[in-house]
Amino acid sequence: MKREKFQLLRRFQYSSEAMIYSGKLESQGIEVFLRDSNTIDSNPLYSNAVGGVKLFVKTENYEKANAILSEISNYSFEDNNELIKCPKCGEEQINMVTSIKNWRSLLSFAFSVLVILIPFHSKYLYKCKNCKTEFN
Repeated sequence: MKREKFQLLRRFQYSSEAMIYSGKLESQGIEVFLRDSNTIDSNPLYSNAVGGVKLFVKTENYEKANAILSEISNYSFEDNNELIKCPKCGEEQINMVTSIKNWRSLLSFAFSVLVILIPFHSKYLYKCKNCKTEFN
């Protein structure tokens, strides 16, 4: 029996990220293998210790898989699938961020940290990677 060889394509901090990318590759007909996803799902704090969830593909599919994943943008899109542009500089490298700008969000965040919960109230903004402008 011939032994298949797999090559590491990407590492992800959480298994949910790895599942999204592996789904994209599988929809293109590329066989994938995830490693350490169960370990990290059982305790997400282990992610840095084990090096994250590892996404492997067959060696002969490595170049094609890398090309497919490089086409995926890391930046925010509008509802019509176009990249969001910064109103100040026109750059398309926009990320969604949360910020604590008022007393309500600060108190909510502090309370959440005290009881070890996800913050209840936080405002989401877009932030330009180029000029650091924040906007709705």
